[in-house]
Amino acid sequence: MKKLITIEGMHCEHCQAKAEKALNSMEGVQAKVNLKKKQATVTLSKDISDQEFEKVLQEAGYEVSSITEKKGLFG
Repeated sequence: MKKLITIEGMHCEHCQAKAEKALNSMEGVQAKVNLKKKQATVTLSKDISDQEFEKVLQEAGYEVSSITEKKGLFG
């Protein structure tokens, strides 16, 4: 399963790396953060609640504005 997380509060490459590291520290998560789009594309190998993503990113200093599931051929 893949999810798209919109992250507020990232301003530079350091922010991007910090958010990406926080997400990748979660078990079963492979994340890639795009600073320009302010989004993380997350591939999950197990079920993780949206609240867990919000908590990890808040602890890193960022806010989650939306989380959507990617569907279709490229999702």
